[in-house]
Amino acid sequence: MNYYRLKCPKQPDQEQNEILIAQLADVGFESFEETDTHILAYIQESDYSQNIANEVAPCKEFLTSGEASVAFIPEQNWNAVWESNYPPVTIAGRCYIYAPFHEKRPEIEFNILVKPKMAFGTAHHETTAQIIELMLDEDFSGKTVLDMGCGTGVLTILASLKGAGHVDAVDNDPWSYNNTEENKALNHIKNITTVLGDASFLNNKTEVYDVILANINKNILLNDMPTYARALKTGEKIFFSGFYDSDLEDLKTKAAGLRLQYKSHHTKNKWVAAIFTKE
Repeated sequence: MNYYRLKCPKQPDQEQNEILIAQLADVGFESFEETDTHILAYIQESDYSQNIANEVAPCKEFLTSGEASVAFIPEQNWNAVWESNYPPVTIAGRCYIYAPFHEKRPEIEFNILVKPKMAFGTAHHETTAQIIELMLDEDFSGKTVLDMGCGTGVLTILASLKGAGHVDAVDNDPWSYNNTEENKALNHIKNITTVLGDASFLNNKTEVYDVILANINKNILLNDMPTYARALKTGEKIFFSGFYDSDLEDLKTKAAGLRLQYKSHHTKNKWVAAIFTKE
């Protein structure tokens, strides 16, 4: 899949940078990097339009002044970029996510081997790391699990390693679908079904899930929350992530109308992972 990359100068005030990232996420940019001097925002080619960055006032100013730029990033570049910039990650001392060019750490409870590509969800981002930390304290034994926006499949694989009976891993990005398939094979996981699609996949299912994991972004979570609520068993949990702490009240309000009761959340660098229970 091809992407466009928007490169904007980083501001001295970190809150301004976070607001800019949130605004870009609202218009369709889906992944971000921060260097010492710039913010890099990525959007799929199919979602990109020539004026999309102009919808965010600071970007329009930067583009007009020549301080910001947009570049086309073809699909074939991603593998080399990720593999050359991929350190291993340890979460809460219990979960170790590593690549084929790293050593396994058998002394850690859960080792997850991930071949990094352009699929989101390598646990380097605060949202994935926090939802993993929440998952480590949950009992998945024998449970049916849905992972919406599965990315690399790292959450899917962790659920399986923690004893889940079966996991459906869903993503609308072909890179993510293929990477999840590849990573579940690398980790010798047999109880995962990978689906190329979105929340409409649930419309044809009569089964309901014991656990739902949804690490996407605010707009998609709000739009698809009624579908998730219907697919969750009463009394069971849904994990939301991919949004800022300033967005949490909006999710609570939407969830309350769907019998999803807020339980708790983690925050790191203003990114949130939260747990809700279906009443």
